[in-house]
Order: sequence, then C-alpha cells, then structure tokens
Amino acid sequence: MGKPLAVRWLAHELPELHAGTLATARAQLENAGETPWRGGRFTVSYHWLDELGNAIVWDGLRTPVEATPGETASVAVRIRAPIPPGRYRLSIDLVDESRFWFGELGEPTLDFDVDVREREGRSRAHVGHAIPADDWEERVHRAHREGYAVVGGSVQARPRPAELSPYTPPGRVPDFAHPLVCPSVLDGVEVEWTEVAGLPAAVPPPDEPSLYDGRITVRLPSGRRRG
Repeated sequence: MGKPLAVRWLAHELPELHAGTLATARAQLENAGETPWRGGRFTVSYHWLDELGNAIVWDGLRTPVEATPGETASVAVRIRAPIPPGRYRLSIDLVDESRFWFGELGEPTLDFDVDVREREGRSRAHVGHAIPADDWEERVHRAHREGYAVVGGSVQARPRPAELSPYTPPGRVPDFAHPLVCPSVLDGVEVEWTEVAGLPAAVPPPDEPSLYDGRITVRLPSGRRRG
C-alpha cells in the first residue's frame, strides 16, 4: 500500500547565492504518493541551517506546485539567501500548508551545503545636508556586503528635533520600524522616499532586507535651521 503523501526528487539546479538576495533554483520532482498536489495547498519551500543543523531561517518563501500521483513537476523555487555570508545547509522541502512539512513525515529533502557569498552591487548615499562620520562609508559598505539592500543609522544634532528621537539607539536593528534617514541604497532597489526633519529618508521595500545601525552616524551642522 502506498503513502498518501510522498515525494521523489529528480533533477535540480542551484545558482550561486549572495547574502540577502533573491535567486531561483530549479527542481524536478515526482508526486510519489496517492494524494494530488493541487488547489494551492502544496508548496515547495526551504530551511536555512547552520553547520550544526540549527535553523537560521525555518520558513522560506513559498512556490506553489501541482502534480497528480505519479506525475512529474518542474518548479522554479524562489529562494532568499540568508544574512550574513557564510557556510550554510539549504534544505528544500514540500509543505502541506497549515499541516506539516514532508520532511517531518520522513520524506526525503533536497539538501545542499552552500557557501553564501557577499552581496555585490554599487550603492548611492542620500545624506542631504548632513555630514557623515569619518567611518560612515566603511560601515555602510560592510553592511551592504553582509546582504542589506538599504542601510541607515543615527543622527547627531543639537538641539535634536523631536522627529529624530527614534534615530538614537546604538544597536543594529534589521527591518527597522521607521524610515531610514540619510540612507545608502543599492542600485536597482526601489524605495519609497520621504523626509524626516528635513533629511532624506527611505522606506525599504518589504521584500528586501534593510538595516538600522546606530554606529553609522551623520551629524547636522550647528545652527542650521531645519524646516
């Protein structure tokens, strides 16, 4: 007697992966069970694990798949590479949504040991009339290489406008809740532009990783009026 849910992985192709970026892997798989994959209920997804098997990202992006029992499907699997660069294990699996992963049923997963490379690309600074710290450029470029598409930091000002009160924490906050002030944005990344206390600020797109780093600082010139 066959299994209700079963998968057989066939051919696959994995591109070079860069931290924080979106890529497409290709996989061919067979519905080896007795239940049709259809109706949006079944998807291909993945886990990112460290070298000890600890989950770095458990719920990856979802890619729908459809196949009747015995049928083969070819899927372009959308994958967001983890941050920071390094050595990871990528485990591609099927999901019966709101129920379980096939791997939890003892079905095989499609596993790769992957060297995730630094993110590449040119960036552009948007600091307006603010003055970047001496190490601003170095810290920003380091954060972009880690995988962040939009990077901003803290603002030093005397007196400090009330609008700048969120931009004082010293730590690093991915996916910051506020627009990033005086940001650096990688070329090709579309952001929503606004202003905070007369300074350029960017709302990153929801599908790109972004970072607030309090060590990345700009200051406002003394005595300058902001309006």
